[in-house]
Amino acid sequence: MRAAVVQLLATPDVAAAQEAADRLVRRAAAAGATVVLLPEKWSVLGRDADVAAGSQPLDGPAVTWARRTAVELGIDLLAGSVSVTRADGRQQNTAIHAAPDGRLALYGKLHLFDADVAGRRYRESDREIAGDCLVVSPLSDDARTPVGMTVCYDLRFPELHRALAVRGARILTVPAAFTERTTAAHWEVLLRARAIENGVFVLAANQHGEHADGIRSGGRSMIIDPWGTVLAQAPDVDEAVVVADLDLARVDEVREGLPVLRQRRGDVAAALAGEEPGDLAAGWDVGAAGEAGRAAADAVAPRPGDTAAAPARDEAQA
Repeated sequence: MRAAVVQLLATPDVAAAQEAADRLVRRAAAAGATVVLLPEKWSVLGRDADVAAGSQPLDGPAVTWARRTAVELGIDLLAGSVSVTRADGRQQNTAIHAAPDGRLALYGKLHLFDADVAGRRYRESDREIAGDCLVVSPLSDDARTPVGMTVCYDLRFPELHRALAVRGARILTVPAAFTERTTAAHWEVLLRARAIENGVFVLAANQHGEHADGIRSGGRSMIIDPWGTVLAQAPDVDEAVVVADLDLARVDEVREGLPVLRQRRGDVAAALAGEEPGDLAAGWDVGAAGEAGRAAADAVAPRPGDTAAAPARDEAQA
């Protein structure tokens, strides 16, 4: 399986972002990639007001383009994430998997970026609602390879990635707009850790460059194997397509030698689930019970053996 991650620079110019995404996805497909990942919020990024102005409904141009392009090119297009305006007018950072047969899977970002970095305060919860479902979506290869979907700040929560692996994920996707500072300090370390901990391939597409005055992402998009080896990495440029061939048998080899998924203790997971949620997370607005997950499950229509969405509250079972 040949996979590609796309690195780009989104700004408040929605039309320019759409053109760049289309051009780079086509470049990836021309290089033989059948699985292509875009970054977080590839359709618009800048200040809060810019993102709000560029937010779209699920049937808007960004998702419509992703679905059409996946069918046209015959690829699994993991179209990063887009800021989706819901029917109730609220925004949700929504990851998209558009399959070549027209299926669509959706994942609402579970962990909102409420943090202070390099003198700048980020409060996604001021304008966005958190998701409430885990999503593992099957690719369209013969093996129906399960992909665990995450977004950006989710990377800092290892329990999410473990739950996705336990639910069958053999590839984890990380569309991101990691800040320039945190990219330099933490990006590769966290990505390799998630791959090693779970014996999975990790596809990580980060934005690069200045989105608006003082708002910058750090790039270094990469593909990592289950041993934690970086197979390919983007150069320090605003636009790049990084391609690598994934030998999925490597997942089984690594997991057989280091059987951590079989050795995990349910009582440890249960102990974590029994703790009170973080005081900041407890204040996040969460979507109506299972809305994003139900939409994903309905749209994907899994075949027997496929895994789609599961409520985040089931983590104690992982």
